[in-house]
Amino acid sequence: MVSIMIDFLGYGFMQKALLGGIVIALCCGLIGPFLVLRRLSLLGDGLAHLAFGGIAIGLLIGIEPIIAALITAVLGSFFVRSLIKNNVYGESAIALILSVGVGIGIVVIGIVRGFNINLYSYLIGSVLALSTIDILLAILFLVATITFLIFFYKDMLITIFNDELARLSRKRSGLANFFFTLLTAMAVVISIRAVGILLVSALLVLPALIALNLSKSFRQTVIISSLSASIIVALGIIISFPLDIPPSGSIVLLLLGCFLATQFYRKANV
Repeated sequence: MVSIMIDFLGYGFMQKALLGGIVIALCCGLIGPFLVLRRLSLLGDGLAHLAFGGIAIGLLIGIEPIIAALITAVLGSFFVRSLIKNNVYGESAIALILSVGVGIGIVVIGIVRGFNINLYSYLIGSVLALSTIDILLAILFLVATITFLIFFYKDMLITIFNDELARLSRKRSGLANFFFTLLTAMAVVISIRAVGILLVSALLVLPALIALNLSKSFRQTVIISSLSASIIVALGIIISFPLDIPPSGSIVLLLLGCFLATQFYRKANV
């Protein structure tokens, strides 16, 4: 087993997959707790399905699918934010963009039937196919996320527990929400490369749930979420190689197993 691990770690594509996967996991682990505690856990799922429509449009008109996905995800995230501000329930707004994204994707597939295989790769993810540019973009996004938390951590913390108070007491809360909305859309798009459209919400939500079962403070929650996400993604990629299974599936099953284990641990120590 050790010799197998040494062998596949010698492959360039595996090194890129591990580095890129860990960086993407760190990003999602940092953002996830804020989404979960603001009751926006399904936002990642909704934006991912909207990005599916963007990817289909990108393939149709001949532009880079990930750029098209990013544009649609950013627009969708701000649309959801505006709906919530206008007293539309968050889950209803998310369901709306999810339906729109799937509808657009199905219509485009019906028009052009020649790129179904390309779309399938985005549905299940392709972390083993990460390029150097993908990794550099993920690293830049991680730096942007850490910078955001350094400057707006207190603002986001207040927003989690009392959004109305945040708007009244801190003038920067609007700016913090703007950047957080943008970062969430970007997290969804880079996660598509790792686990695919169908499983994006798992990478955003499950590490946060694992951390909430183990942590005693919100700061610990953010740290445990990011560390658990990165470790589990690395293990999922490593395990998938000798078993010859899609890494995205093994990553999500490992996340689920760890969540159930921490849930049992929490109940046993209550």
